[in-house]
Amino acid sequence: MTRKWGLVQALAVWTCCVGHGQPDPNMARDTVRREGKLNVLFIIADDLRTSLGCYGDPIVKSPNIDQLASKSVIFKNAFAQQALCGPSRTSFLTSRRPDTTRLYDHDSYWRTHAGNYTTLPQYLKMNGYLTMSVGKVFHPGIVSNHTDDYPYSWSIRPFHPSTQKYKNAKVCKGPDGGKHANLVCPVDVEEMPEHTLPDIQSTEEAIRLLKSLKGVESPFFLAVGYHKPHIPLKYPEEFLKLYPREEIHLAPDPKVPSKLPPVAYNPWTDLRARDDVQALNISFPYGPIPEDFQVLIRQSYFAAVSYMDTQVGRLLNALDEQELANNTVVVFTSDHGWSLGEHGEWAKYSNFDVATRVPLMFHVPGMTGAFPLPGQRMFPFINPFTHKVGDLPAGLTRDVSVELVGLLPTLCQLLGLPAPPRCPASSFHVELCTEGESMASYLSSAATSCNGESVVYSQYPRPADTPQQNSDLPSLKDIRVMGYSVRSDDYRYTQWVGYNPSTFSANLSDIHAGELYLYKTDPGQDNNLYNNAEFAGLVQKLSALLKT
Repeated sequence: MTRKWGLVQALAVWTCCVGHGQPDPNMARDTVRREGKLNVLFIIADDLRTSLGCYGDPIVKSPNIDQLASKSVIFKNAFAQQALCGPSRTSFLTSRRPDTTRLYDHDSYWRTHAGNYTTLPQYLKMNGYLTMSVGKVFHPGIVSNHTDDYPYSWSIRPFHPSTQKYKNAKVCKGPDGGKHANLVCPVDVEEMPEHTLPDIQSTEEAIRLLKSLKGVESPFFLAVGYHKPHIPLKYPEEFLKLYPREEIHLAPDPKVPSKLPPVAYNPWTDLRARDDVQALNISFPYGPIPEDFQVLIRQSYFAAVSYMDTQVGRLLNALDEQELANNTVVVFTSDHGWSLGEHGEWAKYSNFDVATRVPLMFHVPGMTGAFPLPGQRMFPFINPFTHKVGDLPAGLTRDVSVELVGLLPTLCQLLGLPAPPRCPASSFHVELCTEGESMASYLSSAATSCNGESVVYSQYPRPADTPQQNSDLPSLKDIRVMGYSVRSDDYRYTQWVGYNPSTFSANLSDIHAGELYLYKTDPGQDNNLYNNAEFAGLVQKLSALLKT
């Protein structure tokens, strides 16, 4: 039996379900061990909301990610645990929530600040995987000990593109003919420092690594983190051609909701620091951005998504070229979303769905997509400028609500590795455990939806009850309020409570404000029903749920 058909046999056992659509993990582990382990290509975008064709966006052109989605299981309701890069990445890479990593800002390293937790790549490394990091995987800086958690998590030293140091450089063309540090920044790549951009460099390095891995017997875990569409919106200017301005519209709800508590609002201070936004002289904190500039931001965000999609396409194409697609699990996600004018907000930094909801898809060879026939390709590169970009076949979609904190147990189950135990109530001294639930049972075509309502959690800190200059990114010592959100299929409930940063403790009885949105009748989450007497019983029930 060849390796190819051995993997088919190994993964076919996932369609044999036991109880509630659950695959038998013991059968899967035994078969995978006999036939050889799967590799993992883990792709992380930065600040990417679900603005993708495969998620039903009618404007965005993302043919390469859509192609991956057509051969994957797509989770339509996947959520990050905090809408900030460092805390979110630390959370899903350690499989712990922000209250356990004690990271809500970008100023601490969990191993010394909270606990010596075993990470996802570290656990795979301990189980014989060659682990590699390219681009922004862990958040750089003290959050990952200025080393991207090397050598704990990675077999070789992580790669960062040399041009990332020019992230906020004055390279953007202004109407005055000068160069500025703008928010909106289409560029001529040849005129950039080193004649390239960070995500192009990361793709080139990842392809180089894939070429070196062909024929290597050890399984690998390659994490590739793209910087886009994170601001500044710097991308090759040709991508603007995909988005004529007359086709771009404002957000459907561009005003601050009248019943939104002030503590819930983020005043997008990082945008205000950009040269082109400063020139607009917008009042703080609620002053709206002029509509023509709102359109310009949305246009450039979509162009940055298409630019990032092109890099993903080249990466997946290389996986094909090196004949690795047949035995590599591909995971695609983002660290959190981003507001494009919804609720009058232009950033992450909140508990709204546009900030916490992320794309998440799993491609598992022979399970979520058939093996290609001889001479066929699994992921041929699709160039949006030269190919007709249309609708691709839909992949398997799942409506169940899931959390990024569940990535570790999910991959363990897929790879046939012993799953980490569930974390006890207090796990600060437990090195290996998970606070997430495995999503593997939803990846088989024979899987059924979960019985009962699925519930996910997120949170965000604030320094005060009203918007401040540091409301978006308060340092730990300045946090006075924590907003805890519970999101189900039917509602999102948020309770803003007092928080003591010295003891890392929230007082759930000290309620500063609340939010309640009924998702099915108010999908944009614009009508806060928290103070509506009709829903007092539901508010009481959900408040009790957060306490337990």
